[in-house]
Amino acid sequence: MRFLRTLFFAIFLVAAFFYFTTYRFTTYRRQHFQPASWISHPQHVEIIEASAGDSLDAQEQNNINVYHKNISSVVNITSRVMRYNFFDGLVPEEGQGSGFVIDKEGHILTNYHVIAEAREVWVTMHDRKKYKATIVGTDKSHDLAIVQIKAPDLHPVTLGDSANLQVGQNVYAIGNPFGLAGTLTRGIVSSIRSVQEPDGLIIDEAIQTDAAINPGNSGGPLLNGHGEVIGINTMIASNAGQSAGIGFAIPINTAKAVVNDLVTLGRVRRPALGVRTIPVDPEIAEELNLSAEYGLLIVQAVPGGSADRAGMHGGSERAYLGNIPITIGGDLIVAIDGEKVDSQQVLAQVMNRHRAGDTVKVTIFRGKKKLELSVALGEARDQV
Repeated sequence: MRFLRTLFFAIFLVAAFFYFTTYRFTTYRRQHFQPASWISHPQHVEIIEASAGDSLDAQEQNNINVYHKNISSVVNITSRVMRYNFFDGLVPEEGQGSGFVIDKEGHILTNYHVIAEAREVWVTMHDRKKYKATIVGTDKSHDLAIVQIKAPDLHPVTLGDSANLQVGQNVYAIGNPFGLAGTLTRGIVSSIRSVQEPDGLIIDEAIQTDAAINPGNSGGPLLNGHGEVIGINTMIASNAGQSAGIGFAIPINTAKAVVNDLVTLGRVRRPALGVRTIPVDPEIAEELNLSAEYGLLIVQAVPGGSADRAGMHGGSERAYLGNIPITIGGDLIVAIDGEKVDSQQVLAQVMNRHRAGDTVKVTIFRGKKKLELSVALGEARDQV
């Protein structure tokens, strides 16, 4: 009898458990979760599609045109260098950057830091064909380099003019950020300013842009709305090491001034006036009774140098500028090719736009007399 009571009680518990956990829930769901009466199952689903007549707007079409005009000219550059590891053993390391074809002979313009110290350089075209490259010329002071490949059917870019860029105009960057070949980004010219690269190099009149530039874009082209190269993408300003909307490009006019030397000589014939100068401010001008309140006072014209051959004079009287001995009485440079020269930095910028052999018009004061002299620029290393 006790056994039957126990069995009955167990059956009751199981039945109660089933009722409260399964049966009642299933019944409730059937009563309250029936499909809504408005849900249907048609034989065909009708969706709204864009009409075939919908076309790209003008800006989109221009983006596409710029890309297709240049993509076959932009290359991926892989450089291999040898580094010492923790155990003082030499191990190969690879770096990546970009570049672009500038002529049918296979010359490619890129950044110097992309191929610096490279033992081997390889170029991969947009069609994925790969070529071993030769370093033809380097210009560390401008962060520029030329490499060359032997390849058929090359498509050179069109080099534009970076002299009159306006803040706000559209620009495009094509390159290989993070190794992602053939990437296009768009932005504007954010500013034109001098900037300093991590190695201390100063880029005069660098093009600042918010077009996304990342590691791997270095050496690639910055293009205007006509698809012409106006700059060489070279660095970013970012604490994270990737695009923060502030990138910089070397103006293409800087490259055009030296590319012939790089191709033909392998180096740049840096131009020089052949003078040692001190900058003049109103206080110095008043103290020395000069004819202008700004300019560069020639302390010495290097014998046999450009300025000396053009008849420019250095100082002849001993004097002191603070505790520094100088010579005064020399010519005062106030302009070159009509551009005001009021500091040695401006003089360096003017020289960077020229190369050895160019002729410039130098405006000077000799005493109270204003003169304009034609000066054929010499090579810097010959005038030290």
